[in-house]
Amino acid sequence: MARFEVPEIDYDRYSNRQLAAVPLVVLAVALVILAVATATTGAPVALGTEFSGGTEFRVAVSGDAPQETIRTAFPVEPASIREIPSQGSFVVTFGAELESPTAAEEAIQCNGIESVDCLSDEQAAAAQKVTYRSSAVISPAFGSSLQTTALAGVVAAFLGMALLVFGLFRTFVPSLAVVVSAFSDIVVPVALMNLLGIELSLGTVAALLMLIGYSVDSDILLNNHVLRRSGDFYESTYRAMRTGVTMTLTSLAAMVVLSVVATLFGIDLLASIGTVLVFGLVTDLLNTYMLNLSLLRWYKFEGVAR
Repeated sequence: MARFEVPEIDYDRYSNRQLAAVPLVVLAVALVILAVATATTGAPVALGTEFSGGTEFRVAVSGDAPQETIRTAFPVEPASIREIPSQGSFVVTFGAELESPTAAEEAIQCNGIESVDCLSDEQAAAAQKVTYRSSAVISPAFGSSLQTTALAGVVAAFLGMALLVFGLFRTFVPSLAVVVSAFSDIVVPVALMNLLGIELSLGTVAALLMLIGYSVDSDILLNNHVLRRSGDFYESTYRAMRTGVTMTLTSLAAMVVLSVVATLFGIDLLASIGTVLVFGLVTDLLNTYMLNLSLLRWYKFEGVAR
């Protein structure tokens, strides 16, 4: 059976500044992306229907090119069309322009699912192939309230983690290293979500919360080995890496498989969650074994770069 071996890195070749530079530059670029997005759109990342409000229709479609049929049948351009292969249906999402049950009912009727009187001939032909199953409406006010609650949950989790870390180590620099790494592990994936058009939804918020746990786990493992166990600094670092890198790469491989399989089966939510976790786990490797380690070495050797 093949066995994975974590390579022993010669950290003596790199100064603390060199080690910290890469993850700090990545974090700075991510912050710039989020700042530009907030200034231009009002939000650091695109919001899903749960947070922005809107209407979802669940429909079945007959014939070829079902997604094109849906776009033709609905006079309003859908924000997204998501296939659910296991149920043979599609979830068609509209933005806040269909924000009330009355508007949703009118859209259903005007799409020929109940009546074709208000459609053009092309739309009517496409609408005949669309079978309405159900609809759900989220008002912008409720979406905004849910957005505030989700944001408060992430902030509370982060602050709770920070307090726990400071209480555990009781020293500023090692605790700061863990907190900064966790912060970067959240910010960088959110910036990549913005670039790739992945919406912020309840699922991706859950993924960000999971990243806080992953980050704290690997960083505390490294700090414990270096600060609380016997042995040379680099020997302790390598012991921590053998466990931490193996755990992170295992999780990373699982999330890659999840993303690929979910994409192939059209399960967009799971694909988004897996992708966000992949971004975060890769970022965590950089932050833990470059940024965190450089701060620990500076602390251990009283500011003398080695």
